[in-house]
Amino acid sequence: MATIKHLTSKNSNYAAAESYLIFQHNEYTGLPILDEKGRPKLRDSYLLDTLECGESSFAMACLIANRKYGKNGRREDVKTHHYIISFDPKDAVENGLTMERAQALGLQFCKDNFPGHPAIVCTHPDGHNSAGNIHVHIVIGSLRVRTVERQPFMDKPCDWEAGKKHRCTSAMLRHLRVAVMEMCEQADLNQINLLEAQGDHVSEREYWAQRRGQRRLDHANAKLAAEGQQPTQTVYQTELDKLRKQIYAVLNKTTTFEEFSALLMQEHGIAVKESRGRLSYCPPGRTKFITAKKLSKKLEKEQVLTALSQNIQLTAIIQPSSEKKPDKIRKLVDIQANVAAGKGIGYERWAKKFNLKRWSQTLCLLQEKKLLSEDALDQRIAELQTQHDDALAVVKDMDARMVSLKELRGHLVVYRQYKPLAQKLQTVRNPAKFKEQHRAEFAVYEAACAYFKANGLRTLPDLKKLDAEYQTLSSEKNGFYTRYKKAQIELRELRTAQQNVEAFFRKEERNHAVPQQEVK
Repeated sequence: MATIKHLTSKNSNYAAAESYLIFQHNEYTGLPILDEKGRPKLRDSYLLDTLECGESSFAMACLIANRKYGKNGRREDVKTHHYIISFDPKDAVENGLTMERAQALGLQFCKDNFPGHPAIVCTHPDGHNSAGNIHVHIVIGSLRVRTVERQPFMDKPCDWEAGKKHRCTSAMLRHLRVAVMEMCEQADLNQINLLEAQGDHVSEREYWAQRRGQRRLDHANAKLAAEGQQPTQTVYQTELDKLRKQIYAVLNKTTTFEEFSALLMQEHGIAVKESRGRLSYCPPGRTKFITAKKLSKKLEKEQVLTALSQNIQLTAIIQPSSEKKPDKIRKLVDIQANVAAGKGIGYERWAKKFNLKRWSQTLCLLQEKKLLSEDALDQRIAELQTQHDDALAVVKDMDARMVSLKELRGHLVVYRQYKPLAQKLQTVRNPAKFKEQHRAEFAVYEAACAYFKANGLRTLPDLKKLDAEYQTLSSEKNGFYTRYKKAQIELRELRTAQQNVEAFFRKEERNHAVPQQEVK
């Protein structure tokens, strides 16, 4: 899934852009890493080319353009634009993506979308987060050095005339996302729909806050480990990440929007409001609400209502009755070990009562299920383990089939929605202009056609039949999921009972062993 990110720089030192690409830099401070002689260290591997620079360096080409047109002299002027295209880590293994191929794709992308700008195109084999993804940096000078032929995505004369500055508008970013999708489609690389938000929205600022926080936490935990202490936290969470997890936790156990908003306020102090059909959330300690768009696609109104409706169906299937649940069987406490560790006499009294109650529950359970022999208990646990594993395997298989059906349905809906547009393309006077005007729509339409071709679908299935099949799978999956949960609960109870029996008889053996040692 290739993605594209845009950054700007007001640094008048144009050589710093190239220096960042070829030398190692500290990812937290941005400062170059020096060797033992105080010289910057080269990166282990990179490929670098320049465009529109002639015989000059990138920095010199930008400075000559600035002087020629009398621009970029103020401190607040944007001097360079930095675009980063990151490819899916799986592309290197599954689709044969190499650094050379990525560099060629980056060069062509730069020529097609940033003509007339001095540019550096540099490919690195891995990201700073060690994700294994090949990525391409495209750094362009903000000033165009020559007039170029007008392209369909260019709106105003400043987009193609010499001496004008690059404009990264929302329309331009949309065009670039579509261009990345088309590039991956033509190169047979993994790709997602960049025109729609995918899952949690993590901004650049939040990403680096999490990285810095994790680094501080790792250093603190290393000190604790050196002192022989156990760290209490190993993963650092930003405030926004904590907020997401709190909202998800409440969303997974509620069935109505009123219950969802009330429980959020009751358990976590998070306020929810709806404005113009959009949800926003305000955690305690803040006065300004945070829009769902800044948190996650899953927390927007439509997705929240869908999740709540699914919870209603799941509750009706898994919890058909509201009978009072019996107390869970819990493990016996090792009183001697805890007293030896420094627990007082008060703890010993409480533990004896606790163990007596749990041992009584264990015996009642074993008598109720007629598992009073060790062989019968082991056999029943083995049967339950088989039922548990079989049901879980079926649930996972049905989940995979449902995901496949959902993906097919999505492509089918897109295909039917934009097929009239594709047919209209055959009749318009200017097909190139028409296709450029609806470029995003044609991109997803062609992706749907490619999906059908890749899966050998010559005749498209009926949408109603797909929905019916999905509902059937969902019902069957819920039935197997009920069996899985039932087996899991009973299995957990019997394993706990088995451990309690073993613990009880170990205690009896210790009690009988002590007098024998005294007689000796």
